[in-house]
Amino acid sequence: MRLDDEQESSHYEVQDGRGGGGLAGGLGGGLGMLLPLIGSRFGCGGIVVVLIIMVVMGMNPLSLIGGGGGQQVQTERPATGALSDIQRTSLKVLGSTERRWTDIFKAEGQQYPPPTLVFYSQNGQSGCGAAQSAMGPFYCPADQRIYIDTDFFNEMESRFNAPGDFPIGYIIAHEVGHHIQTITGEADKIRKAQQRASEAEGNALQVKMELQADCYAGVWAARDTNLMEAGDLEEGMRAAQAIGDDTLQKSAGRRPVPESFTHGTGAQRTEWLRKGLSTGDPAQCDTFQGAI
Repeated sequence: MRLDDEQESSHYEVQDGRGGGGLAGGLGGGLGMLLPLIGSRFGCGGIVVVLIIMVVMGMNPLSLIGGGGGQQVQTERPATGALSDIQRTSLKVLGSTERRWTDIFKAEGQQYPPPTLVFYSQNGQSGCGAAQSAMGPFYCPADQRIYIDTDFFNEMESRFNAPGDFPIGYIIAHEVGHHIQTITGEADKIRKAQQRASEAEGNALQVKMELQADCYAGVWAARDTNLMEAGDLEEGMRAAQAIGDDTLQKSAGRRPVPESFTHGTGAQRTEWLRKGLSTGDPAQCDTFQGAI
């Protein structure tokens, strides 16, 4: 990506978790808000996986409800010069999304309120409860913030074989897509529909939600005409394929179970990312087609 001339976003925070034990008590909703977030994004199996990972890593699962405390999470906003290269790259991507979505909203006579990007390392705190690196990047609608442990980008290259800088842009723009869904009211409609649905139906709605965020990520890239370089499209398609539910389940030695999918197959994710890239039109990102 051509990011040298991109202005870094000023909407960011850095969390520094100090001390041992679990996360501090009073985590903005604790388990009551965290588990619905994980459940809606990853299904019931996602909750179990996170709890197992915590036990294996020596963490106290009770920290999710404020138990086993002792660790304090400090939030600050250092000058960008004190940030790592990957953090500054992330802020350039976020700044680009702000400019593109501001233009899109302005054309509709609306104002775009940008999200805040929160960097943390391994353990953090969000308005939806605990932030754990095992959860991967996520958007919290309660505080309209994107939470990311930048080590995830190293994992994209080492574990998922998706190197390059465009996957960074794709991941951040995908989470910005969830922000778009929140501020437009789409996310609220989806969650209400999920409450009335069976688990399999709820998962299917979640897949549509994730695919729409993929499409929105494509819209961002298409709108920034100076951003894309040769090879970026291939990097994006490779990343989308690598984090498809079927690919992840196969890599874990499991037989893909479509009813458990919450993000879509690799083919679906590449299809909707490509649709956003080819049209640059958010109106073409209707993955629901009357389902809500």
